[in-house]
Amino acid sequence: MKKCFILFCLGFIICSYGFGQKVKNKFNVLALYENGGHHVAYSAAAKVWLNKLAATNHFKIDYIQNTDKIDTAFLSHYQLFIQLDYPPYGWKPAAAAAFQDYIENGKGGWIGFHHATLLGEFDAFPMWQWFSTFMGNIIYKDYIATFVQGTISVENAKHRVMQGIPSSFIIKQEEFYIYNQSPRPNVRVLATVNEDTYKPNSAIKMGDHPVIWVNEHVKARNVYIFMGHSPTLFNNPAYTRLFKNAIFWAAAKSK
Repeated sequence: MKKCFILFCLGFIICSYGFGQKVKNKFNVLALYENGGHHVAYSAAAKVWLNKLAATNHFKIDYIQNTDKIDTAFLSHYQLFIQLDYPPYGWKPAAAAAFQDYIENGKGGWIGFHHATLLGEFDAFPMWQWFSTFMGNIIYKDYIATFVQGTISVENAKHRVMQGIPSSFIIKQEEFYIYNQSPRPNVRVLATVNEDTYKPNSAIKMGDHPVIWVNEHVKARNVYIFMGHSPTLFNNPAYTRLFKNAIFWAAAKSK
């Protein structure tokens, strides 16, 4: 009886000590997001989902709404940069230079969504040529303003970003972009949208239409995921699994 009591006390002390310790964050994430325009609802839903994921999986996430703070020293605190529906133009020069260095030298990982391929001349800003090359040497040409449903077909099921993702899954509402050319020759494509599945049908088509890809010509782990307009995406298990996979893959040690 005495031995059991002693063991019980030791167990209680160990458990109490463990519960009293603050769990160390596995990594730090920076999310650059839009808080205006027609992507505000997506950004709001993404923040709710990301905060829950961060709390459950013990990583820290900070949010910024513009590039004013970004420089090399600022980015050095983060192992992952999420460009959450934020365009590749209008960045402060110091931010653009620091981001390019971060990606080219593998100082952290990157996940870009949707608006990150809005490449061209917009709002009187010139196109960021480096970013166009990073995204597979593409330029934005058009989009489906009326929205369509489309089926995403996985091409590279072995990549860690695509693990546990069905071979095909439906995106119910998206404004698929088309570009001046497919990025395929310059990136590794992980998934495409099957334009024959558009509902309602649209004449705005690209042919070979990648929507998820990685650029293996830079040191940073990176993945671009086109889908990122509607907040209902966070009710889609395939999408949230994809997002989660991307976070833990890209935040790991760079190539």
